[in-house]
Amino acid sequence: MTEISLKNKIAIVTGAGSGIGKSIAITLASNGAKVILNDINLISVNETCKTINSKHGTAESMVSDVGNYNDILEMVEKIVKKHGRVDILVNNAGILGRYEIEDVDEKKWDELMNINLKGVFNCCKAVLEPMRKQKSGKIINISSSAGRTTSTFGGVHYTTAKTGVLGLTRHWAREVAKDGVNVNAICPGEIATPMILSIQTQDQIDETIRNIPLKRLGKPEDIANTVLFLASDLSDYITGATIDVNGGSLML
Repeated sequence: MTEISLKNKIAIVTGAGSGIGKSIAITLASNGAKVILNDINLISVNETCKTINSKHGTAESMVSDVGNYNDILEMVEKIVKKHGRVDILVNNAGILGRYEIEDVDEKKWDELMNINLKGVFNCCKAVLEPMRKQKSGKIINISSSAGRTTSTFGGVHYTTAKTGVLGLTRHWAREVAKDGVNVNAICPGEIATPMILSIQTQDQIDETIRNIPLKRLGKPEDIANTVLFLASDLSDYITGATIDVNGGSLML
């Protein structure tokens, strides 16, 4: 049986304070990675850090705004100075923005794009030099089923940003393949996170489940386990790919 070990790997997980990001961080740490937790919310990211260090492995927390390139570059430079490398980047940070088209003004559009799309670009750009220098790296971008079709929970800006993440993933993968860096994306479907559960009634949740062939909502761990595979040596010949994790609700 093949065991997945990330021993001595340095991993960055954005949006690690809660939900899918928290689960990803715990899973990577449980499999040996030293995880740097990034989030804009100091309280939540410190709570994740405390949980990992007490039960699951080794973690550090850093508050940085993914929408601000200089902020992220400074974070990465601190990580490289301390640990010497960055092996894994998981671009998970994002906001939802549940609005009808007529309610999406320029401010809402720019705010969501700044985090959900520009934030992914900023983080990829910040780790480019260290990953090229070490001739290795795994970048995993968390998109959404919305990027494959349209969003049932978010607005037009959310769908557009998540579609953009898939294009960014493919192009980035092609350019950095020569440097030994793998870049892939994951498209979660309906995942039972506090954010998603808070915006639906029980009747809406039940209807959603009826339309999923596997007859349940996804769990954050379903995404985290897919990230673990893509972050490991088992995925060394996969790049520029998108993996759909949705219980069969969208089959392409």
